Amino acid sequence: MDIRRLGRVPYADALALQRELVTERQAGRIGDVLLLVEHPHVLTLGVRGDGGRSHILVPAAELAAREVDVFETGRGGDITYHGPGQLVGYPIIDLNPDRRDVHRYVRDLEEVLIRVAADYGIEAGRVPGLTGVWVGEGKLAAIGVRIARWVTSHGFALNVTTDLDYFKLIVPCGIADRGVTSLAALVGHDVSWRDVEDRVVRHFGDVFA
Repeated sequence: MDIRRLGRVPYADALALQRELVTERQAGRIGDVLLLVEHPHVLTLGVRGDGGRSHILVPAAELAAREVDVFETGRGGDITYHGPGQLVGYPIIDLNPDRRDVHRYVRDLEEVLIRVAADYGIEAGRVPGLTGVWVGEGKLAAIGVRIARWVTSHGFALNVTTDLDYFKLIVPCGIADRGVTSLAALVGHDVSWRDVEDRVVRHFGDVFA
């Protein structure tokens, strides 16, 4: 798998790159790719219902004042936040021929992040009926995917040192009765970005063989 650590990338640029890579992967011109990025402040909308616009809790003027963009994405799920301190992974992988199971794919992404959390002594897990990785009542990582002709795009967002106050701008993923958390908040100190990336790559390789 081609691992690309791109640093901080505007959301629109990452979206365009994903679309280009999906086309190339579907045509068999490239192999599987995992993009690892960090975004400036942005709210991203899913395809369900209004995409989550009704879950934005502040007026557009406040979003503009805080330099928070809003994008429609084409992925599954509701609204979520991306920003500095959050590791976002976009796997562009072909699930053919033996992994053509959307639910299994999402569970596998969760498993990668559960293992990353375990490396830091954090017991993370799943909540029945909800997508993502949770520690108690707090969501540590969000997942929203798109699959076209069995090639994946979009992916996961792991809160590493994220400023969690930005999640107060929205109802994260449309779930009003649960909160969010981060690796740094759970371990009580800053976490090395490179170390987290390395662990994500290693566990992604283990889970997806």
